[in-house]
Formats: sequence, structure tokens, C-alpha cells
Amino acid sequence: MANFYSVLLTLVCIAAGLIWWYDAKVNKPKREARIAAEEQRLQQQLDAEARERLAPQGGLAEFAQSVFPILLIILLLRSFVYEPFRIPSASMMPTMLAGDFILVEKYSYSLRDPIWRTELVNLGKPERGDIAVFKYPPDESFDYIKRVVGLPGDRIIYQNKTLYIQPACADTAAQCPPLEMIRKTAQQQNEVYFSGSTPLLRFTEQLGESSHEILVNPASANLSGEWVVPAGHYFMMGDNRDNSEDSRFWGFVPEQNLVGRASFIWMSFEMDRSADSWLPQWFPTGVRWQRLGTVE
Repeated sequence: MANFYSVLLTLVCIAAGLIWWYDAKVNKPKREARIAAEEQRLQQQLDAEARERLAPQGGLAEFAQSVFPILLIILLLRSFVYEPFRIPSASMMPTMLAGDFILVEKYSYSLRDPIWRTELVNLGKPERGDIAVFKYPPDESFDYIKRVVGLPGDRIIYQNKTLYIQPACADTAAQCPPLEMIRKTAQQQNEVYFSGSTPLLRFTEQLGESSHEILVNPASANLSGEWVVPAGHYFMMGDNRDNSEDSRFWGFVPEQNLVGRASFIWMSFEMDRSADSWLPQWFPTGVRWQRLGTVE
């Protein structure tokens, strides 16, 4: 469940806040009254240690008072500023690898409440070439990450492993921009990626302001299709073009499904443990320090 941790963190934060509030409003006045009565009986002021012995704060209330501010800060940061995600698959290679841990800017597009995801403030729209995290349209309990290829109103054609885009145009046909082939520039294969035993071809592609690399499998079948992006929706594709389940297969991403824009790789683990290792398969085999930094 993609939203599980947000819901859990929100509920725990609310519970801690309510316990702290109840203690401050109900129990604390009782403790202060007991201390005042004892000081009046003794005709002297008690020190802090004596006050604590006479009217101690409950352990649960003390714990809630300690953790609530921390939980609130984490909740606000995670809900409205940055949220960490882990890349689980190879669909965004070579830009992102399985084992990369990224930060997603939650404020890039809109601020939403952490439970029902109701839009609170609209701060912007995705741009062509953004790497976006979103709720998977067929099953919103999963988070997906892909690159924004088509904006509302765009005409998208994918044919012979080549991408064509006709940007959304005005009502007058004469004002419509032409269909543009997105050119791919072959890259030197300093680092080779494979699909099984097949080496993948590596290209540089320019989408809007984003210059990034993509992978193409020369041995895979040609996938062709044409789409017109509806209003309020986006067309997403993975950078590993022949190994990505994206809008070519399951359709468009509604704007309300957007979570944020991927901005930074803060950790990257190698996950190539052999099957006969005594350690579990999820245990990292190393750290890819060179991958840490911003993403395009």
C-alpha cells in the first residue's frame, strides 16, 4: 500500500498530540493543584525533584510530549516538502537503477493532504522531461516513477523505437506546431547495460529542457501506437524503453495522481548478491557513491 506510511505516521502523530493535549489540559492542572496544596501545608516551596515525586507526569504522557514535535516535523516534511522513495526495477535505466533511493519534491506540482490526497494548493504543472512519481492508475495503492513525455492535448506517436510529439495546439489549425521526431544521439558504450544476454543501445534524448539518456533493446519487437493526451492527464514513459510498463500499455496519468518530481539520489546500493550467499538477497553488496546527486 503506497500510502500506508503516510496514513500510519499521520495517525500516530494525531494520537501523540491528543495524549499530550489531554495531559496538559486535564492532568497537569490536577498535578499543579496537588503541589500547591502540599506547599501550602508545609509553608514552603518545593524543589523540582520533590514536585516530581509528589505529582509525577505519567510515562505515556511524557513520551507523547517528547515525540509529538518530532513526529509533526517529520509529517510536515514528508507530506509537503520531500518524501523518500526506493527504485525497485530497471524501467528507468540508465537514469535510475534498482537500489537507488531518491527524494521526491512534494511541492513541485501541488500540496495534498497525506491521507485523502485532496489538493490544498496548486503550485505548478509537470514539464515535458520531468521524472515524476505518481499513483499507478490501474491500482493507486502502488507508486510508479516514469518520465513525463506527453502533456495535455499532445499527440504522441511511438513507432520503430522512435518517439514523435505534436504539442497541443490552439483552435486554429494554422497555429498548430508540426509533428516532431525526437532525435536520439548514440552514446559511447563505456558502460553496457543488458537485457538478458542482449546488450542495450544507449542514446541521448532531448525532451523539453531535459537532456537524458535512454536504452533501446535492438532484439525486442517494435511497439507502435498513437495517442492524444486528454485534458488534465499526462503520458509517461520509462527511459528503458523496451523494458518499461508505462502509458503505452495502461494509458494516461490523471493530474490528481501526481505525487511529486524526483530531484535527488541520496543513496544507491548495489543489489547483486549471489543465490548461494548466506546473507538475504535484499542485503546490499555495496554502495554506488558515484550515483549520488541530482537527476535529470
